[in-house]
Amino acid sequence: MSVQLGMPQPREGAGSDPVVPSRPAGTPAGLMDRYGRRATDMRLSLTDKCNLRCTYCMPAEGLEWLAKQAVMSAEEIVRIVRIGVDLLGVRELRLTGGEPLVRADLLDIISALRQAHPQLPISMTTNAVGLDKKAAGLKAAGLSRINVSLDSLHEETFTKLTRRPFLDKVLAGVDAAWAAGLGPVKLNAVLMRGINDAESPSLLAWALDRGYELRFIEQMPLDADHGWTRRDMVTAAEIRELLSVDYVLSADPRDRDGAPAERFEVRRRTPGSADATGPVLGTVGIIASVTEPFCSDCKRTRITAEGKIMSCLFSREEFDLLGLLREGATDQQLAERWQDAMWMKPKAHGMDHVGLDAPDFVQPDRSMSAIGG
Repeated sequence: MSVQLGMPQPREGAGSDPVVPSRPAGTPAGLMDRYGRRATDMRLSLTDKCNLRCTYCMPAEGLEWLAKQAVMSAEEIVRIVRIGVDLLGVRELRLTGGEPLVRADLLDIISALRQAHPQLPISMTTNAVGLDKKAAGLKAAGLSRINVSLDSLHEETFTKLTRRPFLDKVLAGVDAAWAAGLGPVKLNAVLMRGINDAESPSLLAWALDRGYELRFIEQMPLDADHGWTRRDMVTAAEIRELLSVDYVLSADPRDRDGAPAERFEVRRRTPGSADATGPVLGTVGIIASVTEPFCSDCKRTRITAEGKIMSCLFSREEFDLLGLLREGATDQQLAERWQDAMWMKPKAHGMDHVGLDAPDFVQPDRSMSAIGG
């Protein structure tokens, strides 16, 4: 089955930047914000294109893609990452999309990044469609590990959620990533009420049996259809309750260190008892951006596929880095622009207070695929 991606088009509404006030004199170096948080984890989107149409992200007909010339080139990506690492204290890189595997020059990008930064952890988030054919090459190019989006192990449910019958391709990609040494392989599952939420214990059992790290994610208001409601979302508390039928979860002793997922050690539940039996089987993570937000310890900075700085996943303000680069700016000028943009990072959820269900919350115009997860 072929997937039609549509003709690339400039993103509607792309225009001039908001005013970026300079940071006060004496502000610490690096990507520091007004609340004392320092961004060291860089999420960089390689493309806005995707070959799935997940209901919590894209409309069925897809989106209008960016024009090719609007997207960062391989050389521009390498330069921006170098500035982040060498001048601004970035210590970890995650390549995102859209779907990164659709970029024809993906291996060249990773190889160049690895050559420039031999010790930098470089991971990638993918839907794994086509990964079975590329996993070994990605590892050889220098990719450290993989995160795979996998919301269901049932073909009918997977197709309903993604609007594509590609479950077999995804599972083949996960296995290939493991075989290639792109571990630990992490799986991301968004639970949708009445669709795949009851599947959560069996999905965890499957991941534990294979040594994969599963993280459940609360659905966030980042869908292109703007159909998200707090009422329909499966909460972290509900996820823990669903898993408690078969498992006992206890806090992972490792430091969370700003990670979005709260990790738990997993043990089998003794039948008919609240007690655990046997050894730790592995870990599970829960990313509760809505009901148990972790904004106060956020360490992430995001660059969209067209080189826009997004200081917060839910920010409605974007700051153009690529345009400045293409105008001939020096590395130092680009670094200062990035620092100024991150200085304006909101406290939480694109606002000066926490609360995705607050009355003044306004959903970003972009969907997750257009931002880069």
